[in-house]
Amino acid sequence: MSMHDALNQVLQQLTAEGKTPTTALVKARLNQPVPMATLIQAMQQWKRQKQVDPIAIQSTPLSAEARITALEAKVEVLEQQLAALLAANHQK
Repeated sequence: MSMHDALNQVLQQLTAEGKTPTTALVKARLNQPVPMATLIQAMQQWKRQKQVDPIAIQSTPLSAEARITALEAKVEVLEQQLAALLAANHQK
């Protein structure tokens, strides 16, 4: 495995664990020493790849029927949450 592959793997592992990668965390997870310049460059590249232009990614638009169904489901959940809040407030 190349150094670049190892760095990417560690960065992905940390992200999957819900941790924000730092140079210290990445260096601690690597099996071999890596020059700081290489580590910083890899982290910068990883951050650039992670940033996604929201306009560039456009999901397939839902049909009107699918949107209505999704919105109805959201309304139902909100109604249940409201009822639970009102019941809890009424018991006080």
